[in-house]
Amino acid sequence: MFQDKIAVVTGGASGIGKCICEEFEKRGTKVCVIDIQDNPYFVGDIGDEQTLRHFADTVIKQYGHVDYLINNALPLMKGINACSYDEFNDALRVGVTAPFMLTQLFLKYFAPGASIVNISSSRDRMSQPFTESYSAAKGGISALTHALAVSLAGKVRVNSISPGWIDTKNNHYRGADANQHPVGRVGTPLDIANMVLFLCSEQSGFITGENICIDGGMTHQMIYHGDFRWHLETVDES
Repeated sequence: MFQDKIAVVTGGASGIGKCICEEFEKRGTKVCVIDIQDNPYFVGDIGDEQTLRHFADTVIKQYGHVDYLINNALPLMKGINACSYDEFNDALRVGVTAPFMLTQLFLKYFAPGASIVNISSSRDRMSQPFTESYSAAKGGISALTHALAVSLAGKVRVNSISPGWIDTKNNHYRGADANQHPVGRVGTPLDIANMVLFLCSEQSGFITGENICIDGGMTHQMIYHGDFRWHLETVDES
Protein backbone atom coordinates (compact mmCIF):
# COMPACT_ATOMS: atom_id res chain seq x y z
CA MET A 1 0.00 0.00 0.00
CA PHE A 2 2.79 2.44 0.90
CA GLN A 3 5.61 0.94 -1.17
CA ASP A 4 7.38 3.58 -3.30
CA LYS A 5 4.89 6.30 -2.33
CA ILE A 6 6.23 9.81 -1.63
CA ALA A 7 5.59 11.33 1.80
CA VAL A 8 6.49 14.88 2.82
CA VAL A 9 6.83 15.35 6.59
CA THR A 10 7.51 18.68 8.28
CA GLY A 11 9.21 18.56 11.66
CA GLY A 12 10.31 15.01 10.96
CA ALA A 13 13.68 15.02 12.72
CA SER A 14 12.45 14.19 16.23
CA GLY A 15 9.48 13.23 18.38
CA ILE A 16 6.18 12.43 16.70
CA GLY A 17 7.46 13.46 13.29
CA LYS A 18 10.45 11.12 13.45
CA CYS A 19 8.20 8.22 14.43
CA ILE A 20 5.88 8.99 11.49
CA CYS A 21 8.88 8.96 9.13
CA GLU A 22 10.14 5.66 10.53
CA GLU A 23 6.75 3.99 10.14
CA PHE A 24 6.47 5.15 6.53
CA GLU A 25 10.02 3.99 5.78
CA LYS A 26 9.34 0.54 7.24
CA ARG A 27 6.65 0.19 4.58
CA GLY A 28 8.85 1.26 1.69
CA THR A 29 7.74 4.88 1.45
CA LYS A 30 10.22 7.50 0.29
CA VAL A 31 10.17 10.27 2.92
CA CYS A 32 11.08 13.92 2.36
CA VAL A 33 11.69 15.71 5.65
CA ILE A 34 12.05 19.42 6.31
CA ASP A 35 13.13 20.46 9.80
CA ILE A 36 15.28 23.11 11.45
CA GLN A 37 17.10 20.22 13.13
CA ASP A 38 19.67 18.13 11.31
CA ASN A 39 18.16 15.45 9.07
CA PRO A 40 19.14 13.52 5.92
CA TYR A 41 16.89 15.39 3.49
CA PHE A 42 16.36 19.14 3.96
CA VAL A 43 17.31 21.48 6.81
CA GLY A 44 15.35 24.72 6.89
CA ASP A 45 12.83 26.94 8.64
CA ILE A 46 9.31 26.40 7.30
CA GLY A 47 8.37 29.81 8.64
CA ASP A 48 10.30 31.31 5.72
CA GLU A 49 8.53 31.46 2.33
CA GLN A 50 11.62 31.11 0.17
CA THR A 51 12.75 28.09 2.17
CA LEU A 52 9.36 26.45 1.56
CA ARG A 53 9.59 27.16 -2.16
CA HIS A 54 13.11 25.73 -2.35
CA PHE A 55 12.04 22.63 -0.43
CA ALA A 56 8.98 22.04 -2.61
CA ASP A 57 11.09 22.46 -5.76
CA THR A 58 13.58 19.91 -4.39
CA VAL A 59 10.84 17.35 -3.77
CA ILE A 60 9.19 17.80 -7.17
CA LYS A 61 12.47 17.75 -9.09
CA GLN A 62 13.41 14.50 -7.39
CA TYR A 63 10.08 12.66 -7.44
CA GLY A 64 7.63 14.57 -9.62
CA HIS A 65 4.63 14.09 -7.32
CA VAL A 66 3.50 13.83 -3.69
CA ASP A 67 1.26 11.13 -2.21
CA TYR A 68 1.15 12.26 1.43
CA LEU A 69 1.73 15.61 3.10
CA ILE A 70 2.10 15.46 6.89
CA ASN A 71 2.18 18.93 8.49
CA ASN A 72 3.74 18.25 11.87
CA ALA A 73 6.23 21.05 12.60
CA LEU A 74 6.07 22.46 16.13
CA PRO A 75 5.08 26.12 16.60
CA LEU A 76 6.40 28.26 19.44
CA MET A 77 4.54 28.04 22.76
CA LYS A 78 4.52 31.37 24.62
CA GLY A 79 1.79 33.27 26.41
CA ILE A 80 0.12 36.63 26.72
CA ASN A 81 2.58 37.49 29.48
CA ALA A 82 5.73 37.09 27.39
CA CYS A 83 5.03 36.51 23.67
CA SER A 84 6.08 39.34 21.36
CA TYR A 85 4.29 40.36 18.17
CA ASP A 86 6.99 38.75 16.03
CA GLU A 87 7.01 35.56 18.10
CA PHE A 88 3.23 35.20 17.86
CA ASN A 89 3.35 35.64 14.10
CA ASP A 90 6.22 33.18 13.85
CA ALA A 91 4.06 30.57 15.60
CA LEU A 92 1.29 31.19 13.06
CA ARG A 93 3.73 31.02 10.14
CA VAL A 94 5.03 27.63 11.28
CA GLY A 95 1.71 26.23 12.46
CA VAL A 96 -0.78 27.55 9.88
CA THR A 97 0.80 29.49 7.02
CA ALA A 98 3.40 26.83 6.16
CA PRO A 99 0.85 23.99 5.90
CA PHE A 100 -1.31 26.23 3.68
CA MET A 101 1.68 27.23 1.53
CA LEU A 102 2.98 23.68 1.10
CA THR A 103 -0.47 22.52 0.06
CA GLN A 104 -0.56 25.33 -2.50
CA LEU A 105 2.93 24.55 -3.78
CA PHE A 106 2.17 20.85 -4.20
CA LEU A 107 -1.37 21.37 -5.52
CA LYS A 108 -0.57 20.44 -9.13
CA TYR A 109 1.57 17.52 -8.02
CA PHE A 110 -0.66 15.54 -5.65
CA ALA A 111 -1.04 12.00 -6.95
CA PRO A 112 -4.47 10.33 -7.29
CA GLY A 113 -5.61 9.21 -3.85
CA ALA A 114 -3.35 11.72 -2.10
CA SER A 115 -3.85 12.56 1.57
CA ILE A 116 -2.92 15.47 3.82
CA VAL A 117 -2.73 14.94 7.57
CA ASN A 118 -2.30 17.98 9.79
CA ILE A 119 -1.02 17.47 13.32
CA SER A 120 -3.02 19.74 15.59
CA SER A 121 -3.32 19.32 19.38
CA SER A 122 -5.95 18.84 22.06
CA ARG A 123 -4.99 22.43 22.88
CA ASP A 124 -7.13 23.42 19.90
CA ARG A 125 -10.10 22.97 22.30
CA MET A 126 -8.65 23.35 25.81
CA SER A 127 -5.81 25.32 27.37
CA GLN A 128 -3.35 25.88 30.16
CA PRO A 129 -2.34 29.41 31.12
CA PHE A 130 0.14 31.28 28.93
CA THR A 131 0.08 29.07 25.83
CA GLU A 132 -1.63 31.50 23.45
CA SER A 133 0.79 31.32 20.50
CA TYR A 134 0.68 27.52 20.36
CA SER A 135 -3.06 27.23 21.00
CA ALA A 136 -3.86 29.80 18.31
CA ALA A 137 -1.69 27.96 15.78
CA LYS A 138 -3.29 24.61 16.60
CA GLY A 139 -6.78 26.06 16.45
CA GLY A 140 -5.87 27.54 13.09
CA ILE A 141 -4.65 24.30 11.57
CA SER A 142 -7.77 22.48 12.76
CA ALA A 143 -9.94 25.02 10.94
CA LEU A 144 -7.65 24.98 7.91
CA THR A 145 -8.20 21.22 7.72
CA HIS A 146 -11.92 21.31 7.03
CA ALA A 147 -11.55 24.33 4.72
CA LEU A 148 -8.97 22.52 2.58
CA ALA A 149 -11.01 19.31 2.63
CA VAL A 150 -13.87 21.14 0.93
CA SER A 151 -11.69 23.08 -1.50
CA LEU A 152 -9.75 19.97 -2.53
CA ALA A 153 -12.75 17.64 -2.68
CA GLY A 154 -12.24 14.90 -5.25
CA LYS A 155 -8.50 15.55 -5.42
CA VAL A 156 -7.00 15.22 -1.94
CA ARG A 157 -8.46 14.05 1.38
CA VAL A 158 -7.52 16.34 4.28
CA ASN A 159 -7.77 15.37 7.97
CA SER A 160 -6.17 16.38 11.23
CA ILE A 161 -5.10 14.67 14.43
CA SER A 162 -5.15 16.32 17.86
CA PRO A 163 -2.70 14.53 20.16
CA GLY A 164 -2.96 14.90 23.92
CA TRP A 165 0.00 14.23 26.21
CA ILE A 166 2.54 12.30 24.12
CA ASP A 167 5.76 11.06 25.71
CA THR A 168 8.36 11.94 23.07
CA LYS A 169 11.32 11.47 25.45
CA ASN A 170 10.71 7.85 26.52
CA ASN A 171 10.09 8.88 30.12
CA HIS A 172 7.63 5.99 30.66
CA TYR A 173 5.38 7.93 33.03
CA ARG A 174 3.70 6.01 35.85
CA GLY A 175 1.53 6.79 38.86
CA ALA A 176 -0.79 9.78 38.72
CA ASP A 177 0.65 11.03 35.41
CA ALA A 178 -0.47 7.83 33.73
CA ASN A 179 -3.51 6.97 35.83
CA GLN A 180 -5.26 10.31 35.31
CA HIS A 181 -5.89 9.19 31.74
CA PRO A 182 -8.98 7.00 31.30
CA VAL A 183 -6.81 4.55 29.33
CA GLY A 184 -4.30 4.42 32.21
CA ARG A 185 -1.20 5.65 30.38
CA VAL A 186 0.46 8.58 28.62
CA GLY A 187 0.47 8.45 24.82
CA THR A 188 3.41 7.49 22.62
CA PRO A 189 4.50 8.82 19.20
CA LEU A 190 3.44 5.49 17.71
CA ASP A 191 -0.17 6.16 18.78
CA ILE A 192 -0.12 9.17 16.47
CA ALA A 193 1.91 7.57 13.68
CA ASN A 194 -0.54 4.66 13.48
CA MET A 195 -3.42 7.08 12.91
CA VAL A 196 -1.43 8.99 10.29
CA LEU A 197 -0.89 5.77 8.36
CA PHE A 198 -4.58 4.91 8.62
CA LEU A 199 -5.64 8.33 7.34
CA CYS A 200 -3.23 7.96 4.41
CA SER A 201 -4.53 4.50 3.55
CA GLU A 202 -7.39 3.40 1.34
CA GLN A 203 -9.11 2.11 4.50
CA SER A 204 -9.96 5.73 5.37
CA GLY A 205 -11.21 6.59 1.90
CA PHE A 206 -14.58 7.87 3.19
CA ILE A 207 -12.99 10.22 5.75
CA THR A 208 -12.13 13.84 4.98
CA GLY A 209 -12.38 17.14 6.83
CA GLU A 210 -12.26 15.34 10.17
CA ASN A 211 -10.31 15.99 13.33
CA ILE A 212 -9.45 12.94 15.44
CA CYS A 213 -8.43 13.56 19.04
CA ILE A 214 -5.99 10.99 20.44
CA ASP A 215 -5.56 11.86 24.10
CA GLY A 216 -6.42 8.77 26.12
CA GLY A 217 -9.85 10.21 26.85
CA MET A 218 -8.66 13.28 28.76
CA THR A 219 -10.80 15.86 26.95
CA HIS A 220 -13.94 13.84 27.72
CA GLN A 221 -13.23 13.61 31.43
CA MET A 222 -15.30 15.88 33.66
CA ILE A 223 -13.28 17.15 36.63
CA TYR A 224 -14.64 18.83 39.77
CA HIS A 225 -12.76 19.37 43.01
CA GLY A 226 -13.69 16.71 45.54
CA ASP A 227 -15.35 14.36 43.05
CA PHE A 228 -13.91 10.96 42.16
CA ARG A 229 -10.58 11.62 43.94
CA TRP A 230 -9.88 14.86 42.04
CA HIS A 231 -8.48 17.64 44.26
CA LEU A 232 -7.27 21.14 43.48
CA GLU A 233 -4.24 22.35 45.40
CA THR A 234 -4.54 26.09 45.94
CA VAL A 235 -1.52 28.36 46.30
CA ASP A 236 -1.52 31.44 48.47
CA GLU A 237 -0.17 34.19 46.18
CA SER A 238 -0.63 37.02 48.69
